Amino acid sequence: MDEKSGFVTDDVIKCVNDVINYVGKDITFSMTLALGKPILFINELYRRAKLDPEIKLKIITALSLEKPTGQTELENRFLKPLSDRVFAGVPEFDYVLDFRAGKLSKNVEVFEFFCKAGGNLRTPEAQQNHLASHYTHVVRDAMDAGTNVWGQLIGVQTIDGKTMYSMGCNTDITIDAIKQIKEKRACGGKVAIIGEANRNMPFMYGDAVVEADAYDMILQGPQYDYELFCPPKDPIALSDHMIAINVSTLIKDGGTIQVGIGALGDAIVSGLIMRNEHNEVYQEILEKAEIMKHYEKLITQWGDTGVFKKGLYGSSEMFVDAFMQMYKSKILKRKVFDSVPLMKLINDDKLDADNIPSDIIDQLLELKAVHSNLHEKDFNFLTEYGILKKGLTYESGSIFDGDTQYSTNLKEEQNRTEIRKLLGKKLLKGQVILGAFFLGPKAFYQALNDMSEEERQLFGMSSVEKVNQLYGGEELRTLQRKEARFVNTGMVASVLGSIASDQLEDGRVVSGIGGQYNFVAMGHVLSDARVIMMVKSTKGSGKSLKSNIVFSYGHCSIPKHMRDIIVTEYGIADVRGKPDKEVIAEMIKIADSRFQHRLLDQAKKAGKIPQDYEIPEAYRNNTPQKIVDLLKPYQAHGYFQPLPFGTDLTDDELALGGALKALKKLSTGNRLKMVSGLLLEFFRPIPSSAQHHIERMKLLSPSSLTEKIMRKTVVFALRNSHQLQEHGHQQPPAPNRVVDK
Repeated sequence: MDEKSGFVTDDVIKCVNDVINYVGKDITFSMTLALGKPILFINELYRRAKLDPEIKLKIITALSLEKPTGQTELENRFLKPLSDRVFAGVPEFDYVLDFRAGKLSKNVEVFEFFCKAGGNLRTPEAQQNHLASHYTHVVRDAMDAGTNVWGQLIGVQTIDGKTMYSMGCNTDITIDAIKQIKEKRACGGKVAIIGEANRNMPFMYGDAVVEADAYDMILQGPQYDYELFCPPKDPIALSDHMIAINVSTLIKDGGTIQVGIGALGDAIVSGLIMRNEHNEVYQEILEKAEIMKHYEKLITQWGDTGVFKKGLYGSSEMFVDAFMQMYKSKILKRKVFDSVPLMKLINDDKLDADNIPSDIIDQLLELKAVHSNLHEKDFNFLTEYGILKKGLTYESGSIFDGDTQYSTNLKEEQNRTEIRKLLGKKLLKGQVILGAFFLGPKAFYQALNDMSEEERQLFGMSSVEKVNQLYGGEELRTLQRKEARFVNTGMVASVLGSIASDQLEDGRVVSGIGGQYNFVAMGHVLSDARVIMMVKSTKGSGKSLKSNIVFSYGHCSIPKHMRDIIVTEYGIADVRGKPDKEVIAEMIKIADSRFQHRLLDQAKKAGKIPQDYEIPEAYRNNTPQKIVDLLKPYQAHGYFQPLPFGTDLTDDELALGGALKALKKLSTGNRLKMVSGLLLEFFRPIPSSAQHHIERMKLLSPSSLTEKIMRKTVVFALRNSHQLQEHGHQQPPAPNRVVDK
């Protein structure tokens, strides 16, 4: 299709016809993960495959975004009106709908390398077709699988009178995929590259901007400007906030941060904002929690607890709303530049990005960054980064400011003095973050779209090849990512420091490895970096309560020889470079106290820790109530809120959703309380404060016994989570009213 490179059309049927006519009916279609999928193109391609059994269609992707649906009638009654409102105008993937309904066409297969956590645990076909690829290897593996059609959702904008396109939310694998697909074409392969332009997509910069000929065909028109998928935020539990407070002490001012999506990512940023904007309160909490007492040496060497004067730089495969919140709070403000000499000067505190010193040319000469007799290439470098002001020209070995001529022979001191008149005020082309893809709530997309072009250029987008590793630009990337803290999440940690993040012991994939290994590896390579793995100490409740700190586990994502720092709500385990007996001791210290002695007994039985070792008294009270007692009083003053950065959900939806989620947790943790409470509810009148919730669930006038039971279940759920008013008084909310998943 190279003869049609950059062809723009609004006809998706013609586009699919052209693709099939060109590559044939054996199609391996690869597309980006998450938001950047060309929905209307893949829906038409899938429709054609359903109609034509001769077509063999393989779909390779990840994180196929789905509107939320419930597993029960009660959950669906809650979720449908919410979904209809929040996701209004967002088209769905027909292949996903058919897949979930068990109706996927037999000539179509779907392969994913990452999925929503837990979304495919009970789906054998998805488990069997999972691709275990590191994020940086995805393009390689997709090409090896025979990719011959590539598709992506892109942004579009007119720049200097010319229509330009941006890879928008997904530069991640797209940059390298397009490159490799064109190389395949150059070797005689028949391949097609499709873009679907959506004007709601934020037009991002960095390496994202391309011309139309980057794609063979671009679908463009009003029908493609549909609303973008915008997942609501998960509420943050108090235990998550405590994990975040621990992590916040390890982030050094002037350093680099990477965090992921979800409640823990938001919690970390909430903690950093507290540290920056309410430092007195922050210090008070650190003292009460005895964090400095227990970890003073670690924090002094590797962390910080003061305000952010220099600020942070973000280097993260996923550019999430948490980074936007840090930017708004003036924490994400350390600018980096794609120049080794400039980064050297900045890191040595010889150059301020917002204040170019008068001796900058002398410093660059000393570093041999420019020639003593300035070449045109030197001039372009100096003007590109704003070291020389705008409006200058270079002609015949001289610099001209209008009619005034300046010598480029900088061996002469007088010429160096004269050229200072041409210096700019601040450096240009700085970035506060480099991301590979983004996904977030509506407000996140709106914030990007509302920015001026100049401000949006602070947020760079590039490939995972650049973001997730050092290879190919080691010196520059090392300088940019100074004092890096790579913060990731694990499900289970062994007492020896290995982490399971993506898979259960029986082999079922929970999500996928994504880029975690890449960040862990990079964290060990960079001399001033640390890897911080967050693990919730327990999962479940009641009889189903289990420890996430275990003696051993049948799978690991990160092996013990790559252990570094592990954090739970109960503390910080610095286990890098330590012998096994010390690692085990540190891990038991941050485990829930209900499981500590069993872990210690297992370690002693295996001969991995001295028989006379005892858990220090200071670490024997690791209980949820300890967290509640510490943090709950601060909620009345606005701290440690479940949704500190807002939500697309209404207050009623939060209350009812939290109640139903807590009820589901109760049903697995304490079935006796669940059943007895529900039976008791049949002998109680329905409180007036529950009426509007029942009305929303369409249960005011139940027409069957099933609906009557559902109505009582809703009332019990609200009562169980203290959401009902009794005798005119509002009951106090439970410590974790909204439970994080």
